[in-house]
Amino acid sequence: MKIPEGYQEKVYAGWLGKIIGIRAGANIEGWTYEKIRDTYGELDGYPADFINFAADDDSNGPIFFLRALRDTAENYDLQPQDVATALLNYAAWERGFFWWGGYGISTEHTAYMNLRAGIPAPRSGSIEQNGSTMAEQIGGQIFIDTWGLVAPGNPDLAARYARAAASVTHDGNGIYGGIFIAVAVSWAFVENDLQKILDEALSYIPADCEYARVVQAMRKFHRENPGDWRAAFRYLQQNFGYDRYPGNCHIIPNAGVVILSLLYGEGDFDRTINICNMCGWDTDCNVANAGCIMGVRGGLQAISYEKWRAPINDLLICSSTVGSLNILDLPGCADYIASLAYDAAGEEPEPLWRELYSQFQRRCHFEYPGSTHAMRVRGAGSFSMENSAQRAFTGKRSLRICGQGTAQPAAIYRQTYYERKDFSDSRYNPSFSPILYPGQTVKAAVCAETEGVRACPYVRELHSGQVYSGEEVALVPGKWAELSYDIPAMEGALLGEAGILVESNDSWCVFLDDLTFEGAPDYTVEAACEREEWFAFGHTPVSQFTAMKGLACLQDGQLHLSCADFGEVYTGNWDWEDYTAEFAVTPVIGKEWGVNVRVQGAMRSYAVLFREQDVALMKNDCGYSAMQTRPFTWQPGQEYKIRVYACKNCLRVWIDGEEFFEWEDTEKPLRCGCVGMTVREGAHCALRQIHIQRS
Repeated sequence: MKIPEGYQEKVYAGWLGKIIGIRAGANIEGWTYEKIRDTYGELDGYPADFINFAADDDSNGPIFFLRALRDTAENYDLQPQDVATALLNYAAWERGFFWWGGYGISTEHTAYMNLRAGIPAPRSGSIEQNGSTMAEQIGGQIFIDTWGLVAPGNPDLAARYARAAASVTHDGNGIYGGIFIAVAVSWAFVENDLQKILDEALSYIPADCEYARVVQAMRKFHRENPGDWRAAFRYLQQNFGYDRYPGNCHIIPNAGVVILSLLYGEGDFDRTINICNMCGWDTDCNVANAGCIMGVRGGLQAISYEKWRAPINDLLICSSTVGSLNILDLPGCADYIASLAYDAAGEEPEPLWRELYSQFQRRCHFEYPGSTHAMRVRGAGSFSMENSAQRAFTGKRSLRICGQGTAQPAAIYRQTYYERKDFSDSRYNPSFSPILYPGQTVKAAVCAETEGVRACPYVRELHSGQVYSGEEVALVPGKWAELSYDIPAMEGALLGEAGILVESNDSWCVFLDDLTFEGAPDYTVEAACEREEWFAFGHTPVSQFTAMKGLACLQDGQLHLSCADFGEVYTGNWDWEDYTAEFAVTPVIGKEWGVNVRVQGAMRSYAVLFREQDVALMKNDCGYSAMQTRPFTWQPGQEYKIRVYACKNCLRVWIDGEEFFEWEDTEKPLRCGCVGMTVREGAHCALRQIHIQRS
């Protein structure tokens, strides 16, 4: 089927609706209907404010499982094992990503441990393996919306993708719920009638299953009692309540809430969201499913900017193993989803969109109405910021920022790294690597409305607080100026923001378009410059690093990593292509330790691994395999300089200046990725520095 007209904007609206729902329900997740009623009365908006909303499982799963389509799926023919690999690749071991409630308690935790133990998908999530209680919890539908977003107007494909994805962790009604939600999202791109959307979704699941029964029961009650959603919830509670289904969070009661809110919301986004939230139970999950369907169905015009969009400011924080992928924005996610949809459909988007899709996370383009790409403004006085169709450097839209004239410049910027203080809580323990590095280039197009405005590109380094800026330009009113700044090479740096500085003696307005990060890094990570960032639940990230597993800490100016079985930490950007990385590492104790390059997650990387009798060049493709080995005797307490050159599909390795390996990967080479350190067999080693530069 062809991609429907207006798809780009609707996919953004659908993903925005999903994130709005997550945030709306997050702080009252697990509350009962009665507690919400007694605490808030009528809800009309977000129940709580956040500095920035941190990571949540309901967004982690959908955006990272989707990456299976490009990572491993052959010709977009998604299989359960592709999604299983994505789960193992992007979810750290028992930290972040989703609820690690214990084996046999949390469905996702249970399936994850099954996969880790070698039980393949879909057996990993099956009733035969785990029993129906585990298999029919809510996760089958809460991680599924993106399979509908990536198959717009194509319910057959949405259902097939959803079945493959949900079966990794769920079975029975858990799978049926996933199919139902994905088809509803898909069909909402081409159908406005909610009853017809529900009919289409029901047609893809067995008519006699429990999921279909709760959907039909709520529809029947609505037909007979169309004006009282609270009466409908009492009926749901009495006939399909939590007391009737086993487990921590069964899918059936919550499915009833989603259907109830869609019916009694009467096609209105606000009413649907608020009703869904006031019903209680798994609020963030349910409101997110309803929000995604309603976002696609109604488009951006259905979603209030001030009430729902402004507090989010397009920001999406995640908690995967790859730290640079944990800083996302909603337009970038929409671009990524849409690029997959076009490729899966075998179609070409318009040239501008194809260009934008290819620059995922590296470019703020503002082409979606109301989008901000999580841009911020700081300085003396008051400011306004809005997406505008008045002017554009490329495309049709830009960001318009207005402020007052002051002695100090105003900063219009994108935050390129986040710290613990940037969040109200530590939901799902996010940790980060920057999305911009020394050696790269910051570009932006700027246009002033009035005389006397000057601007320059800049970056801010967090460890020192120092600002580095490019050449200041006097802007000509009505004319676009292309600003560019080549960030110098740095040692021990952590870039926390990038954008433009604006100066004017009078009130001013400027348009900003195409803020872009490009080029290769040239910098050194110095462990002595980093710090431990304390989060809840005992997880202690080290700045710039994400930990897949193991104990990581700072001691005596070095990053120490130890393990009982294995451990890995990563830093750098996910999309680095050709580079040379030089590591200074000291083994402390144990049998196996090493370094990683082109890390694309826990299941995809290359490594130089030092073992008892040799050193090996390894490829991690869902498990490490030795590509080349050489005898080598190493000594605990001695620092080793390991240099790895990665260019196209060629790898070369030097140890203390002596070349050890040269190898060309001819079977599905990993073309990009960040860097890291690994320990195995109970080892402990210490990292002093990593130097990264273009190959």
